[in-house]
Amino acid sequence: MTVTLNEIAEIADFSVSTVSRVLSNSDYPVSAATRQKIMDVAESLGYKPNIAARSLRTNRTNTVGIIVDDLLSPFVPPIVRGVQDYLKGFDYLGMLINTDFDPDLEKDAIRTLINRPVDGIIFVESLHNATSELLTEWDKPYVFVHRLFSSFVKNSVVPDDYYGASLAVNHLVDLGHRRIGYINGPEGWHSAMRRLVGYQDALAARGLEFDSDLVQSGDWAFESGYDATQNLLEDNQDMTAIFAANDLMALGAIYAVQDAGASVPDDVAVVGYDNREIARIFRPQITTVSLPVYEMGRTAAELILQQLKNGSEETNEIKIKGELLIRESCGADEAEQAVEELDAATTSRRIILNVNPTE
Repeated sequence: MTVTLNEIAEIADFSVSTVSRVLSNSDYPVSAATRQKIMDVAESLGYKPNIAARSLRTNRTNTVGIIVDDLLSPFVPPIVRGVQDYLKGFDYLGMLINTDFDPDLEKDAIRTLINRPVDGIIFVESLHNATSELLTEWDKPYVFVHRLFSSFVKNSVVPDDYYGASLAVNHLVDLGHRRIGYINGPEGWHSAMRRLVGYQDALAARGLEFDSDLVQSGDWAFESGYDATQNLLEDNQDMTAIFAANDLMALGAIYAVQDAGASVPDDVAVVGYDNREIARIFRPQITTVSLPVYEMGRTAAELILQQLKNGSEETNEIKIKGELLIRESCGADEAEQAVEELDAATTSRRIILNVNPTE
């Protein structure tokens, strides 16, 4: 049976208007004691707000659209989970639509969400630019998470790829390596470009000369990591370590080293990127830089609710730092074979917005 404001007001011994202000998070001044008593009574009665009535009053649906290009991508589910976990803390729902990398499906998804309507849209791992023509005149917020940009874009939440690459390189240098090969992702990918620059700058910062012969391009797949490593081993007899821009290519690198009759990590140390499941279960376990996917999802949800409160002005790209996870493939001694918690309590890792989206 539906619990009414009148019932809560009668038990709490306050006026219906005061109860309404508290439960709707109104700016009207109410003492902390009054607010707590009303909330306690509402909770004890099992009160649930009438979303339809609230929508008419506030012009909000308490729903955020989530458009993903590939629901089967290993990074999409934890991002979406982060979005939904944050939204539900504010009684918001996420409406998920998969578009299969099809620009026309993406346009249809945007139109569907705009017409429902929703309070905002979060794009997860999106390749296309359908947003530019459809959302130009839409006065509600939208945010991109881990979008596969070729360049910087505002209103986006992305991993700090430059920082992550520097973590990997510095760790290998700390272990004594001076000739460190690098297997990059495809040209044109923002993440690949930033990881390459991070690799180059980290070498320079440690007084090591960049050698283009130590760099190979891959396509994120196992096979490309294997082929790239074969080339590196053939042309660089003095190479003692490899940093691969993702874990699949790192796994390919390990296979190539082993097939060449060498050992990982005794002859060649290997570090990957992403912290996919294979990094933990393969032997040797792969040292890697985590991709902070869940945290990116939460940050995107936080950002969109902040924009709902303060207006949908553009926000600079927000970069979230990952962590270095030290495992067997890098050759660190047993004392270091553990997850390394790095100090990332900065605004670049996490933004604390303290939003109240119902106001």
